[in-house]
Amino acid sequence: MTVRALTKRVTSSLKIAAVAAVIASSATSAFADAGFQRWVSEFRGVATQSGITRATFDRAFANVTAPDREVLELAQNQPEFNAPVWQYFDNQVNDESIGNGRRMAQQHRRTLDAVERNFGVDRNIVLAIWSIESRYGQALTNERIMRNVIRSLSTLAYADKKRQRFARQQLIAALKILQNGDVRADQLTGSWAGAMGHTQFIPTSYQAWAVDLDGNGKRDIWTSVPDALGSAANLLKDNGWRNGHAWGYEVVLPKGRKFPAGKATLAQWQAIGVVRADGQNYPRPNDQAELKVLEGREGPAFLVLHNFNVLKRYNSSDRYALAVGLLANQISGQPPLRRDWNRPFTRLSFTETQELQKRLSAHGYYNGEIDGRIGGASREAIKALQARIGMAQDGHPSMELLSRLRKQ
Repeated sequence: MTVRALTKRVTSSLKIAAVAAVIASSATSAFADAGFQRWVSEFRGVATQSGITRATFDRAFANVTAPDREVLELAQNQPEFNAPVWQYFDNQVNDESIGNGRRMAQQHRRTLDAVERNFGVDRNIVLAIWSIESRYGQALTNERIMRNVIRSLSTLAYADKKRQRFARQQLIAALKILQNGDVRADQLTGSWAGAMGHTQFIPTSYQAWAVDLDGNGKRDIWTSVPDALGSAANLLKDNGWRNGHAWGYEVVLPKGRKFPAGKATLAQWQAIGVVRADGQNYPRPNDQAELKVLEGREGPAFLVLHNFNVLKRYNSSDRYALAVGLLANQISGQPPLRRDWNRPFTRLSFTETQELQKRLSAHGYYNGEIDGRIGGASREAIKALQARIGMAQDGHPSMELLSRLRKQ
Protein backbone atom coordinates (compact mmCIF):
# COMPACT_ATOMS: atom_id res chain seq x y z
CA MET A 1 0.00 0.00 0.00
CA THR A 2 1.34 3.46 -0.90
CA VAL A 3 1.88 6.17 1.71
CA ARG A 4 -0.86 8.21 0.02
CA ALA A 5 -3.32 5.30 0.19
CA LEU A 6 -2.42 4.62 3.82
CA THR A 7 -2.87 8.29 4.69
CA LYS A 8 -6.24 8.31 2.94
CA ARG A 9 -7.39 5.24 4.86
CA VAL A 10 -6.23 6.68 8.21
CA THR A 11 -7.92 10.01 7.45
CA SER A 12 -11.12 8.21 6.50
CA SER A 13 -10.99 6.18 9.71
CA LEU A 14 -10.47 9.33 11.78
CA LYS A 15 -13.45 11.00 10.13
CA ILE A 16 -15.62 7.95 10.81
CA ALA A 17 -14.45 7.92 14.44
CA ALA A 18 -15.18 11.64 14.79
CA VAL A 19 -18.65 11.25 13.36
CA ALA A 20 -19.29 8.29 15.64
CA ALA A 21 -18.17 10.36 18.64
CA VAL A 22 -20.54 13.17 17.70
CA ILE A 23 -23.40 10.71 17.26
CA ALA A 24 -22.61 9.07 20.59
CA SER A 25 -22.43 12.46 22.29
CA SER A 26 -25.74 13.52 20.78
CA ALA A 27 -27.33 10.24 21.79
CA THR A 28 -26.05 10.67 25.36
CA SER A 29 -27.36 14.24 25.45
CA ALA A 30 -30.71 13.19 24.06
CA PHE A 31 -30.90 10.34 26.57
CA ALA A 32 -30.08 12.74 29.42
CA ASP A 33 -32.72 15.18 28.23
CA ALA A 34 -35.24 12.36 27.93
CA GLY A 35 -34.39 11.32 31.49
CA PHE A 36 -34.87 14.88 32.65
CA GLN A 37 -38.24 15.08 30.93
CA ARG A 38 -39.31 11.89 32.69
CA TRP A 39 -38.24 13.44 35.97
CA VAL A 40 -40.26 16.59 35.22
CA SER A 41 -43.31 14.47 34.41
CA GLU A 42 -42.95 12.60 37.71
CA PHE A 43 -42.38 15.83 39.64
CA ARG A 44 -45.67 17.17 38.30
CA GLY A 45 -47.42 14.75 40.67
CA VAL A 46 -45.40 16.01 43.63
CA ALA A 47 -46.25 19.59 42.71
CA THR A 48 -49.95 18.78 42.36
CA GLN A 49 -49.99 17.23 45.83
CA SER A 50 -48.40 20.46 47.11
CA GLY A 51 -51.20 22.59 45.68
CA ILE A 52 -49.62 23.66 42.39
CA THR A 53 -52.13 23.92 39.55
CA ARG A 54 -51.53 22.37 36.15
CA ALA A 55 -51.56 25.84 34.55
CA THR A 56 -48.85 27.11 36.92
CA PHE A 57 -46.68 24.04 36.37
CA ASP A 58 -46.98 24.23 32.59
CA ARG A 59 -46.19 27.94 32.60
CA ALA A 60 -43.13 27.42 34.79
CA PHE A 61 -41.72 24.53 32.73
CA ALA A 62 -42.70 25.83 29.28
CA ASN A 63 -39.07 26.51 28.28
CA VAL A 64 -37.34 24.07 30.63
CA THR A 65 -36.48 21.16 28.37
CA ALA A 66 -33.03 20.11 29.59
CA PRO A 67 -30.83 20.46 32.67
CA ASP A 68 -28.49 23.43 32.97
CA ARG A 69 -24.99 21.94 32.85
CA GLU A 70 -23.41 25.18 34.07
CA VAL A 71 -25.45 24.93 37.27
CA LEU A 72 -23.91 21.53 38.01
CA GLU A 73 -20.43 22.87 37.29
CA LEU A 74 -20.99 25.81 39.63
CA ALA A 75 -22.39 23.51 42.30
CA GLN A 76 -19.16 21.51 42.24
CA ASN A 77 -16.91 24.56 42.32
CA GLN A 78 -17.69 26.91 45.19
CA PRO A 79 -14.31 28.21 46.40
CA GLU A 80 -15.60 31.44 47.98
CA PHE A 81 -15.37 30.41 51.61
CA ASN A 82 -12.25 28.29 51.08
CA ALA A 83 -10.26 31.27 49.79
CA PRO A 84 -7.78 33.06 52.07
CA VAL A 85 -9.51 35.30 54.60
CA TRP A 86 -8.03 38.50 53.20
CA GLN A 87 -9.25 37.64 49.70
CA TYR A 88 -12.85 37.26 50.81
CA PHE A 89 -12.85 40.56 52.70
CA ASP A 90 -10.98 42.43 49.96
CA ASN A 91 -13.69 41.42 47.51
CA GLN A 92 -16.52 42.48 49.82
CA VAL A 93 -15.24 45.45 51.83
CA ASN A 94 -13.46 47.86 49.51
CA ASP A 95 -13.58 51.48 48.44
CA GLU A 96 -16.15 50.73 45.71
CA SER A 97 -18.62 48.91 47.98
CA ILE A 98 -18.22 51.56 50.67
CA GLY A 99 -18.60 54.50 48.27
CA ASN A 100 -21.57 52.97 46.48
CA GLY A 101 -23.17 52.20 49.83
CA ARG A 102 -22.95 55.85 50.86
CA ARG A 103 -24.43 56.94 47.54
CA MET A 104 -27.26 54.44 47.89
CA ALA A 105 -27.89 55.72 51.41
CA GLN A 106 -28.59 59.15 49.94
CA GLN A 107 -30.49 57.91 46.88
CA HIS A 108 -32.79 55.65 48.91
CA ARG A 109 -33.00 57.72 52.09
CA ARG A 110 -36.81 57.60 52.33
CA THR A 111 -36.89 53.85 51.78
CA LEU A 112 -34.25 53.34 54.45
CA ASP A 113 -36.18 55.62 56.82
CA ALA A 114 -39.18 53.32 56.31
CA VAL A 115 -37.03 50.22 56.81
CA GLU A 116 -35.73 51.48 60.15
CA ARG A 117 -39.18 52.68 61.22
CA ASN A 118 -40.98 49.43 60.34
CA PHE A 119 -38.38 46.82 61.22
CA GLY A 120 -35.91 48.45 63.62
CA VAL A 121 -32.84 47.35 61.64
CA ASP A 122 -29.94 49.74 61.04
CA ARG A 123 -29.94 51.04 57.46
CA ASN A 124 -26.21 50.46 57.07
CA ILE A 125 -26.62 46.76 57.85
CA VAL A 126 -29.29 46.52 55.14
CA LEU A 127 -27.08 48.39 52.67
CA ALA A 128 -24.16 46.05 53.41
CA ILE A 129 -26.34 42.99 52.77
CA TRP A 130 -27.52 44.54 49.50
CA SER A 131 -23.91 45.11 48.45
CA ILE A 132 -22.70 41.62 49.25
CA GLU A 133 -25.73 39.86 47.79
CA SER A 134 -26.04 41.69 44.46
CA ARG A 135 -23.66 44.68 44.38
CA TYR A 136 -26.59 47.01 44.95
CA GLY A 137 -28.56 45.28 42.19
CA GLN A 138 -25.83 45.36 39.52
CA ALA A 139 -25.63 41.56 39.43
CA LEU A 140 -29.29 41.31 38.38
CA THR A 141 -28.43 42.68 34.93
CA ASN A 142 -25.65 40.15 34.38
CA GLU A 143 -26.92 37.33 32.19
CA ARG A 144 -23.83 35.25 33.04
CA ILE A 145 -24.98 35.17 36.68
CA MET A 146 -28.77 35.31 36.60
CA ARG A 147 -30.69 32.35 35.21
CA ASN A 148 -34.12 30.70 35.19
CA VAL A 149 -34.85 29.69 38.80
CA ILE A 150 -37.15 26.82 37.79
CA ARG A 151 -34.48 25.34 35.51
CA SER A 152 -31.68 25.80 38.07
CA LEU A 153 -33.60 24.14 40.88
CA SER A 154 -34.90 21.39 38.59
CA THR A 155 -31.34 20.66 37.51
CA LEU A 156 -30.17 20.34 41.11
CA ALA A 157 -33.18 18.24 42.10
CA TYR A 158 -32.64 15.95 39.12
CA ALA A 159 -28.87 15.53 39.05
CA ASP A 160 -27.22 16.76 42.29
CA LYS A 161 -27.70 14.14 44.99
CA LYS A 162 -26.08 16.37 47.61
CA ARG A 163 -28.61 19.18 47.07
CA GLN A 164 -31.57 17.11 45.87
CA ARG A 165 -33.74 17.50 48.95
CA PHE A 166 -33.01 21.22 49.24
CA ALA A 167 -33.71 21.80 45.55
CA ARG A 168 -37.04 19.96 45.57
CA GLN A 169 -38.20 21.99 48.56
CA GLN A 170 -37.12 25.26 46.94
CA LEU A 171 -38.67 24.29 43.61
CA ILE A 172 -42.10 23.80 45.20
CA ALA A 173 -41.71 27.16 46.95
CA ALA A 174 -40.73 28.83 43.66
CA LEU A 175 -43.81 27.40 41.94
CA LYS A 176 -45.99 28.77 44.75
CA ILE A 177 -44.41 32.22 44.30
CA LEU A 178 -45.26 32.08 40.62
CA GLN A 179 -48.77 30.84 41.33
CA ASN A 180 -49.34 33.66 43.82
CA GLY A 181 -48.76 36.21 41.06
CA ASP A 182 -45.94 38.22 42.65
CA VAL A 183 -43.75 37.69 39.58
CA ARG A 184 -44.11 36.49 35.99
CA ALA A 185 -42.41 33.29 34.87
CA ASP A 186 -39.89 35.21 32.74
CA GLN A 187 -38.98 37.40 35.74
CA LEU A 188 -38.36 34.47 38.08
CA THR A 189 -34.58 34.63 37.83
CA GLY A 190 -31.81 34.03 40.33
CA SER A 191 -28.43 32.51 41.02
CA TRP A 192 -27.40 28.95 40.15
CA ALA A 193 -28.77 27.85 43.55
CA GLY A 194 -32.08 29.70 43.19
CA ALA A 195 -31.28 32.80 45.28
CA MET A 196 -33.44 35.63 43.95
CA GLY A 197 -33.58 39.38 43.67
CA HIS A 198 -31.61 42.31 45.07
CA THR A 199 -31.13 40.61 48.41
CA GLN A 200 -30.84 37.02 47.13
CA PHE A 201 -33.63 35.21 48.93
CA ILE A 202 -34.07 31.51 48.32
CA PRO A 203 -37.75 30.71 47.63
CA THR A 204 -38.58 29.48 51.15
CA SER A 205 -37.03 32.63 52.64
CA TYR A 206 -39.11 34.67 50.23
CA GLN A 207 -42.25 32.90 51.41
CA ALA A 208 -41.37 33.51 55.05
CA TRP A 209 -40.08 37.07 55.00
CA ALA A 210 -40.71 38.93 51.72
CA VAL A 211 -42.78 42.11 52.21
CA ASP A 212 -44.60 44.63 50.04
CA LEU A 213 -42.98 47.80 51.37
CA ASP A 214 -43.85 49.96 48.37
CA GLY A 215 -47.55 49.10 48.75
CA ASN A 216 -48.31 48.03 45.17
CA GLY A 217 -49.83 44.69 46.17
CA LYS A 218 -46.81 42.55 45.17
CA ARG A 219 -43.74 41.37 47.02
CA ASP A 220 -41.26 42.19 44.27
CA ILE A 221 -37.64 41.70 45.34
CA TRP A 222 -36.49 41.69 41.69
CA THR A 223 -37.36 45.24 40.60
CA SER A 224 -38.56 47.01 43.78
CA VAL A 225 -35.73 48.24 46.00
CA PRO A 226 -38.15 49.03 48.86
CA ASP A 227 -39.56 45.50 48.78
CA ALA A 228 -36.08 43.95 48.63
CA LEU A 229 -34.57 46.00 51.45
CA GLY A 230 -37.70 45.70 53.57
CA SER A 231 -37.64 41.92 53.09
CA ALA A 232 -34.01 41.69 54.24
CA ALA A 233 -34.80 43.78 57.31
CA ASN A 234 -37.90 41.69 58.03
CA LEU A 235 -35.80 38.51 58.01
CA LEU A 236 -33.41 40.02 60.56
CA LYS A 237 -36.21 41.41 62.73
CA ASP A 238 -38.08 38.08 62.76
CA ASN A 239 -34.89 36.27 63.79
CA GLY A 240 -34.35 38.50 66.81
CA TRP A 241 -32.45 41.62 65.66
CA ARG A 242 -31.96 44.00 68.59
CA ASN A 243 -32.55 47.58 67.53
CA GLY A 244 -29.78 49.96 68.56
CA HIS A 245 -27.36 47.18 69.53
CA ALA A 246 -23.99 46.62 67.88
CA TRP A 247 -23.13 43.42 66.05
CA GLY A 248 -19.67 43.36 67.66
CA TYR A 249 -16.39 45.21 68.19
CA GLU A 250 -12.84 45.01 66.93
CA VAL A 251 -10.68 44.31 69.95
CA VAL A 252 -7.04 44.17 71.03
CA LEU A 253 -5.84 40.97 72.68
CA PRO A 254 -3.38 41.08 75.59
CA LYS A 255 -0.20 39.12 74.96
CA GLY A 256 0.41 35.87 76.76
CA ARG A 257 -3.16 35.37 77.96
CA LYS A 258 -5.41 32.39 77.35
CA PHE A 259 -9.04 33.08 76.60
CA PRO A 260 -12.21 31.24 77.63
CA ALA A 261 -13.98 29.16 75.04
CA GLY A 262 -17.53 30.21 74.28
CA LYS A 263 -19.29 33.27 75.61
CA ALA A 264 -18.63 35.64 78.48
CA THR A 265 -19.89 39.09 79.34
CA LEU A 266 -18.14 42.10 77.85
CA ALA A 267 -17.18 43.08 81.41
CA GLN A 268 -15.51 39.69 81.89
CA TRP A 269 -13.62 40.04 78.61
CA GLN A 270 -12.46 43.50 79.63
CA ALA A 271 -11.32 42.17 83.00
CA ILE A 272 -8.83 39.85 81.27
CA GLY A 273 -7.57 42.65 79.03
CA VAL A 274 -9.64 42.29 75.87
CA VAL A 275 -10.42 45.93 75.09
CA ARG A 276 -11.93 47.78 72.13
CA ALA A 277 -9.45 48.70 69.41
CA ASP A 278 -10.76 52.29 69.31
CA GLY A 279 -10.17 52.72 73.06
CA GLN A 280 -13.84 53.30 73.92
CA ASN A 281 -15.76 51.51 76.66
CA TYR A 282 -18.27 48.76 76.02
CA PRO A 283 -21.71 50.43 76.19
CA ARG A 284 -23.49 47.32 77.53
CA PRO A 285 -20.91 45.51 79.68
CA ASN A 286 -23.34 42.75 80.68
CA ASP A 287 -24.01 41.66 77.08
CA GLN A 288 -22.75 38.18 76.19
CA ALA A 289 -19.94 38.11 73.61
CA GLU A 290 -17.79 35.54 71.84
CA LEU A 291 -14.25 35.97 70.55
CA LYS A 292 -13.67 35.53 66.80
CA VAL A 293 -10.14 35.40 65.37
CA LEU A 294 -10.33 34.27 61.75
CA GLU A 295 -6.55 34.48 61.30
CA GLY A 296 -5.53 33.52 64.81
CA ARG A 297 -3.91 35.89 67.29
CA GLU A 298 -1.78 37.51 64.58
CA GLY A 299 -4.82 38.85 62.70
CA PRO A 300 -7.68 41.15 63.63
CA ALA A 301 -9.82 40.06 66.58
CA PHE A 302 -13.50 40.67 67.33
CA LEU A 303 -15.95 40.24 70.15
CA VAL A 304 -19.27 39.42 68.50
CA LEU A 305 -22.70 39.85 70.05
CA HIS A 306 -26.27 38.66 69.58
CA ASN A 307 -26.83 40.60 66.34
CA PHE A 308 -23.83 38.87 64.74
CA ASN A 309 -25.62 35.55 65.18
CA VAL A 310 -28.79 37.05 63.70
CA LEU A 311 -26.76 37.98 60.60
CA LYS A 312 -25.77 34.33 60.36
CA ARG A 313 -29.43 33.46 59.86
CA TYR A 314 -29.04 35.17 56.49
CA ASN A 315 -25.88 33.18 55.75
CA SER A 316 -24.38 30.81 58.31
CA SER A 317 -20.75 31.77 57.62
CA ASP A 318 -18.71 33.76 60.16
CA ARG A 319 -16.99 35.43 57.21
CA TYR A 320 -20.28 36.57 55.76
CA ALA A 321 -21.63 38.01 59.02
CA LEU A 322 -18.34 39.75 59.73
CA ALA A 323 -18.19 41.20 56.21
CA VAL A 324 -21.71 42.62 56.62
CA GLY A 325 -20.78 44.18 59.96
CA LEU A 326 -17.48 45.66 58.80
CA LEU A 327 -18.95 47.02 55.57
CA ALA A 328 -21.89 48.54 57.46
CA ASN A 329 -19.46 50.22 59.85
CA GLN A 330 -17.54 51.86 57.04
CA ILE A 331 -20.64 52.90 55.08
CA SER A 332 -21.73 54.69 58.27
CA GLY A 333 -18.43 56.58 58.38
CA GLN A 334 -16.48 54.52 60.90
CA PRO A 335 -12.77 53.95 60.19
CA PRO A 336 -11.37 50.72 58.74
CA LEU A 337 -9.81 47.99 60.84
CA ARG A 338 -7.06 49.10 63.19
CA ARG A 339 -5.34 45.78 62.57
CA ASP A 340 -5.66 44.66 58.96
CA TRP A 341 -5.73 41.15 57.54
CA ASN A 342 -2.38 39.47 57.00
CA ARG A 343 -1.63 39.61 53.28
CA PRO A 344 1.69 38.30 51.91
CA PHE A 345 1.79 41.26 49.49
CA THR A 346 0.92 44.94 49.15
CA ARG A 347 -2.85 45.34 48.67
CA LEU A 348 -4.30 47.07 45.62
CA SER A 349 -7.16 49.54 45.75
CA PHE A 350 -10.36 48.63 43.92
CA THR A 351 -9.39 50.83 40.97
CA GLU A 352 -5.91 49.32 40.87
CA THR A 353 -7.41 45.81 40.90
CA GLN A 354 -9.50 46.75 37.87
CA GLU A 355 -6.34 48.08 36.22
CA LEU A 356 -4.61 44.77 36.89
CA GLN A 357 -7.50 42.88 35.27
CA LYS A 358 -7.40 45.20 32.24
CA ARG A 359 -3.67 44.67 31.81
CA LEU A 360 -4.05 40.91 32.18
CA SER A 361 -6.75 41.03 29.52
CA ALA A 362 -4.57 43.13 27.20
CA HIS A 363 -1.80 40.52 27.48
CA GLY A 364 -4.25 37.73 26.63
CA TYR A 365 -4.36 36.09 30.07
CA TYR A 366 -7.84 37.09 31.21
CA ASN A 367 -11.21 37.29 29.46
CA GLY A 368 -13.54 37.77 32.41
CA GLU A 369 -15.28 40.86 33.76
CA ILE A 370 -13.28 43.91 34.76
CA ASP A 371 -15.06 44.01 38.10
CA GLY A 372 -12.28 44.64 40.60
CA ARG A 373 -12.96 41.33 42.33
CA ILE A 374 -10.40 38.56 42.32
CA GLY A 375 -11.92 35.16 41.66
CA GLY A 376 -10.64 31.92 40.18
CA ALA A 377 -10.24 33.24 36.62
CA SER A 378 -8.27 36.26 37.79
CA ARG A 379 -6.01 34.13 39.98
CA GLU A 380 -5.25 31.70 37.14
CA ALA A 381 -4.47 34.62 34.83
CA ILE A 382 -2.14 36.10 37.44
CA LYS A 383 -0.36 32.76 37.88
CA ALA A 384 0.16 32.41 34.13
CA LEU A 385 1.66 35.87 33.91
CA GLN A 386 3.80 35.31 36.98
CA ALA A 387 5.20 32.16 35.38
CA ARG A 388 6.12 34.08 32.22
CA ILE A 389 7.92 36.91 34.01
CA GLY A 390 9.66 34.75 36.60
CA MET A 391 7.68 35.62 39.72
CA ALA A 392 6.42 33.14 42.32
CA GLN A 393 3.16 31.68 41.03
CA ASP A 394 0.97 32.55 44.02
CA GLY A 395 -1.93 34.19 42.15
CA HIS A 396 -1.92 37.24 44.44
CA PRO A 397 -3.24 40.57 43.07
CA SER A 398 -0.28 42.54 44.37
CA MET A 399 1.15 45.99 43.83
CA GLU A 400 4.43 44.23 43.09
CA LEU A 401 2.87 42.51 40.07
CA LEU A 402 1.01 45.61 38.87
CA SER A 403 4.22 47.64 39.06
CA ARG A 404 5.97 45.09 36.84
CA LEU A 405 3.12 45.27 34.33
CA ARG A 406 3.19 49.06 34.25
CA LYS A 407 6.84 48.97 33.20
CA GLN A 408 6.20 46.66 30.25
